[in-house]
Amino acid sequence: MTKAPEHYTLSLMILETIEKYYTWALIAILLVNFTQRKITRTEKKRFATIYLAAILLVFEVGIVTILSRKLNHNLAWLVLALCIGLFYLFRNKALPFRIHCVECGTRLDFNHIIGHDDNLCSDCYNKAHPEEAAAEAAKKPKTAQVTEEPTELVVPDTVAEMDWDLWDPKEVCVITYLFDGDNVLLIDKKTGLGKGLVNAPGGHIELAETATEAAIREVKEETELVIENPRMVGKLNFQFKDGLSERGYVFFADTYSGTPTETEEAKPFWCPIKDIPYDKMWEDDLHWLPQALEGKKFEGFFIFDDQKMLDKLVTFEEDEQE
Repeated sequence: MTKAPEHYTLSLMILETIEKYYTWALIAILLVNFTQRKITRTEKKRFATIYLAAILLVFEVGIVTILSRKLNHNLAWLVLALCIGLFYLFRNKALPFRIHCVECGTRLDFNHIIGHDDNLCSDCYNKAHPEEAAAEAAKKPKTAQVTEEPTELVVPDTVAEMDWDLWDPKEVCVITYLFDGDNVLLIDKKTGLGKGLVNAPGGHIELAETATEAAIREVKEETELVIENPRMVGKLNFQFKDGLSERGYVFFADTYSGTPTETEEAKPFWCPIKDIPYDKMWEDDLHWLPQALEGKKFEGFFIFDDQKMLDKLVTFEEDEQE
C-alpha cells in the first residue's frame, strides 16, 4: 500500500479543519446579523453580513467539492483566489464596518461597529441630525415627581452656573434666514414670544416633524414664501428667568418662490445685510449672526430675563469663545 506524501496529508488536514469549523464561522456571522436587527440605521451593514456569509459559503462549497471528489488539493488556492476576488469586487458592500467614528475618531462600541451605517458615534450623529435628536428627546416620557410642596425653580444669572448637561429644553424651535443677493428677509414679529422685535421667520417644531420641515413650514406660514433646501448653521440654547427653556436651530436658505406677504404673525421685509437692525432684535443676535454670515457654525448659551440678556457664551467651529 502506497503511503500518501507528507505534504498531501498536511493539506488534507488543513482542508478538513476548514470544513469542520466553517459552520461555526457561519453561525457567528448570522448571530451578528440577528443582533443588527435590533439596532437602528443598519440596513447597509445587515446586507454586508449577508455578503460575507455568501462569500464564505462559496469557499465552503469549493472545499467540500475538493474533499468529496478527491480532487487536487491545490485547487483550494483557486477557490481562495475566487473568494478574494469576490470580496474585492463587493468590498464596498461587504466591508462598511469601522472601529472608530469617522467624524471625531472616538472608538465605537460593539453596536455602533456592527450597526449604524453612518459609522458615527452618538454625539456626532446628534450634531449632524439635530432634528432627529430633538424628536427623540420629545418622545421621552417626562417623569412625574410628587412632592408635598411645589418647589420654585431657581434660574441663575450666569451661563456658567447652569448645568447644561442636564438641561432639558421645554420647547424646540427653528429660525430661518432667507437671502436674496445682498439682502436678508426679516420680519416684524406681531405675536408670541419676541412680539415687537425684529427677527427672522421661525416657530416650534411640531410632532413627527423634522427641523428642516419645520423651517420650510414656518417661513410659509409667516411670509407666504416657499423656500428650498434650508441648511442648518447653528444651535441656540435659551434659559429664561421665568422658567421657560428653549432650544432653537438656525437655518440659512437662498432659494425661494413667491412674494413676501404680511400675515397675522409677521410683517416681512427685505433688509440689506450690512444694515441688519441689531438694536431692534433679540440681544443675542449680535453675538452670533455676524459670524454665521461669514460661514462659521456655532452654538450659543444664553440667560434671559424677559427680553433682557443677562449672560451669554457663544462657541464657533474654530472652538473660539466670545
